[in-house]
Amino acid sequence: MIYGINYAHERRLYLVSLITSFHWLDHNIMNKLKELQIQSGAVFAENLEVPLTFNNQNFSLSQWEDNIFLCDRSDWGLLKVTGCDRLRFLHNQSTNDIQSLKSGQGCDTVFVNSTGRNIDLVSVYFKEEEVLLLTSPNQNQKLYQWMDRYIFPFDKVELKDISSDYKIFTIFGNNSQELLSNWVDKEILEKPEFYHQNLTIDGIEILLTVGCNLKIKGYNLIVNQDQADIIWQKLIEKKPKLIGSKEWEILRVLRGRPAPEKELTEDFNPLETGLWDSISFSKGCYIGQETIARLNTYKGVKQRLWGIKLNQEINPDIENTIFLGEEKIGRITSFINYENEPFALGYIRTKAGGEGLQVKIGKAEGRVISLPYVIHEYRN
Repeated sequence: MIYGINYAHERRLYLVSLITSFHWLDHNIMNKLKELQIQSGAVFAENLEVPLTFNNQNFSLSQWEDNIFLCDRSDWGLLKVTGCDRLRFLHNQSTNDIQSLKSGQGCDTVFVNSTGRNIDLVSVYFKEEEVLLLTSPNQNQKLYQWMDRYIFPFDKVELKDISSDYKIFTIFGNNSQELLSNWVDKEILEKPEFYHQNLTIDGIEILLTVGCNLKIKGYNLIVNQDQADIIWQKLIEKKPKLIGSKEWEILRVLRGRPAPEKELTEDFNPLETGLWDSISFSKGCYIGQETIARLNTYKGVKQRLWGIKLNQEINPDIENTIFLGEEKIGRITSFINYENEPFALGYIRTKAGGEGLQVKIGKAEGRVISLPYVIHEYRN
């Protein structure tokens, strides 16, 4: 009996030691990448797994067309959906025509609630045996739980959150193709947005996706985390401009890509957010479909997302109401002040007007402009 107790105790100690070793190995791998990034000037904020910024970089984001940029976007979520019902399931859960996709293709789609309100904007990559979903930053668990509640016992669908297993590196800019040209055929790099393919860079497997989720020329590299530091080193040897999540946020706002807890909330629907390219009006039923179809049919979109160029800085925590004269016509959702050019995103009532409108936010005056990521056109 004593021997049995000792054996069981020793076995538990062995298992604890083994688990601890795996945690140490995992932590050590992540530290290698972080050390490389710090050597390049990376600054990390508390509880942020990706660089906030690279302080030793000297460039203007307004020149993104003429440069090659590299950003670690590993805070974005990655979900894997498998099973023979995976396409049907995703088709019924979100706004775009998922069932029409073929292997190697993809699209953006919006997950909405039963009243057609925003949950998240997701990029879909359809592979032969699985579908990958790239969620907005830190939205993977929320979306996983949302989808899981709609999987019934006889559905042949499996969800897995693989966010912690991979790193996501994004290369963008009009010349971004040059950085990858030694490893990737030109024919692949010129494929349409959302095309994706498993490739190797000097023997290390990656998933390359065309497009960088900002509607500008670029690519995502999805890399197993235990080899991410090696790929990062190979990329920075090509001397791209390095940016962190702070600079990415600036670009996001300037391009008009909506973000969770800002433009993507249950206060708004995807038509108001201008995500018409992510919606199919011919696919049939899905959660929230009736509301969205009715808004399009009867031209019932009551507010729209716009950009606003301001003549002075504001405090968005206090000054967030948009005025036309003395009338309240909307509210801002995001604000940046880059290179002394204050800029905001905000929802404005449709009846008040749109592009070219002169508005006020606090003491600042602003002009409403269209956004590259956003469309405001009804569909037939």
